[in-house]
Formats: sequence, C-alpha cells, structure tokens
Amino acid sequence: MLIAEDLLLLLTDDASGSLVVPGQQADAALGGANLVELVLLRKVDLSGTGDAGEPGRIIVRDTVPAGDSVLDAALQIALAHQGSKPSTLIRLLGKDLRRLLYARLAASGVVRAEQGRMVGFFPAHRWPAQDASHETQVREQLTGALLGRAAPEPRSAALIALLHAFRCEHKVVDPRHCALSRRQLRARAEQIAEGDWASAAVRQVIEETIAAVAAVAITAATAGAG
Repeated sequence: MLIAEDLLLLLTDDASGSLVVPGQQADAALGGANLVELVLLRKVDLSGTGDAGEPGRIIVRDTVPAGDSVLDAALQIALAHQGSKPSTLIRLLGKDLRRLLYARLAASGVVRAEQGRMVGFFPAHRWPAQDASHETQVREQLTGALLGRAAPEPRSAALIALLHAFRCEHKVVDPRHCALSRRQLRARAEQIAEGDWASAAVRQVIEETIAAVAAVAITAATAGAG
C-alpha cells in the first residue's frame, strides 16, 4: 500500500469509520504523504544549486511511471508544476485524494463503505474497518520504532513524522500499554521525525506538510472565531 493509504487508515477510527482529525488537515497530510513517496522513489526531488531555477523547488528526476495509478497521477501533476514550491504541490496532490483512497481501500476489502446522516440531514460517508490485518501490521511496525525496539524504515519514519503533525502518536501506541507517558511518546516521535533517516528533500517535504496541516488548523480556528 501507499504511505498515504497507511496514513489514512491510521487516521480513521476502525469502528466508526470516521476521521479522528479534521478533514482538511487530513487532506494536506495525504498530499504530503504522496509527495514523500515520490521523493523516496527518487521520481521527484527538490532543486539544488546545480539545477536551473530557484533552489528548493519541485523538479522531476524520473518520468518513468511508478506502476500505481495514484502515484502516476501524482507524478503527472508534479511534471505539470515543476518549479513550484513543495507546499503548492502538497495542496494539489491532496485534492480529492481522500475520497479516491477510501474507494481503493474499499475495493480491496480493507474498509467498507457506509452512508449515514450528519446532524440528521446531510449525507455522510463512513469507512469502518473490514480487514484490519494490514493496519495491525503497520501499527506493530510503528510501535516497535516508537518504543525503541527497532530502527524505523524510511516509510515507517515518514508515517511517524506525519502522525507527529497531528499529535496522534498516542492513537497508534496507547501510553497505558507501554512504559512511556504521552509526553515521552511524543518526544520519541519528534526524535524519529528529526532523525537522519531522511534525505534533505524528504525532510523539507515533511516539514512543509506539517506546516500545511498547521496552516489549515489556524485558518479553521480563525474562521470559527469570526
């Protein structure tokens, strides 16, 4: 599965099928997850001093399809927006991605689609777990990394870094079931997020994804206050 799919499963309550974080923040994180995956695959990079244009902008290094329809669509978006800031591409990649990933997960039997009513009137889609075996495996890998039992692989480290943006570490590892407090668990996630597992490009993409998630939260809070 894609990093974005794993992230979406972790951000979705297995029983209720609803997101445990605000939708717009989830969308920003999913867009960032797709960009992280393209960078890890060395399809997309951030421009450096040897490249034309301004450093730190989106540049496609490898145009060969990745073999996944979602990633290949993301790669085409990256091609069309070379020279853009990572934050711009994160926003574009996150558009409608949540709906698409839920549909893929439902088609593969990982979740099931349910439709109900929000506040009694508005239709609301829910995606409760149907086969949680993959998510359980991902949680076990993340738990091992967060508790220091194993060094995280780049994909696991990226997931931890993205969950760290939501302060959701305790939703993956229950502090009551380990020797860490919630504060210690968050400190461990921060340590992994800032570790040397990531290239400079991956680190910058994750930082911009975290900033995008925070910006959405600030915008929503400001609108609510108004």
